[in-house]
Amino acid sequence: MLGAVLVWFAGTLLVLMTFLVLYQVFTRYALGSPVAFTEELVRYALIWTSFVSAAYAFLHRKHMALIVVRDKFGPATRRGLIIGSDVLVLLFAVVVLVVGGTMLAISARNDYSALLGISRGLVYAIAPITGLAITAAQVLNIWEDLTGVPMVAPEGTD
Repeated sequence: MLGAVLVWFAGTLLVLMTFLVLYQVFTRYALGSPVAFTEELVRYALIWTSFVSAAYAFLHRKHMALIVVRDKFGPATRRGLIIGSDVLVLLFAVVVLVVGGTMLAISARNDYSALLGISRGLVYAIAPITGLAITAAQVLNIWEDLTGVPMVAPEGTD
């Protein structure tokens, strides 16, 4: 369920960015008068897409990982390293994304973007939102690490 929501949201943002960039190119070269707001909106959509896609990657364990060192150890040590790295990601998600992101969004709520006039707190709100999604993903991943029971449907089936 969470994976489907993340994919849908990231996909929608990608489609929106594509149309906005095409509109920007059309107005710049065909009409000779570019629309300024599209650049800022595409930038914010790219930030949001990156965060949402990162949450999806953690949910399905598709994030980048350096496994060369881990694979040199035996199964017990390897399992411990996997659990340890999952716990570190969980702590990062909670402390940096949820707590830090919430503080950043709150501190920026009265700062407005130049072209769109929207609160930067709204733009930064994606950090704690995806931090909660990564936290949920890591709890599920740690549960799977400890029990061996997969809690997330394989990619493409949720």
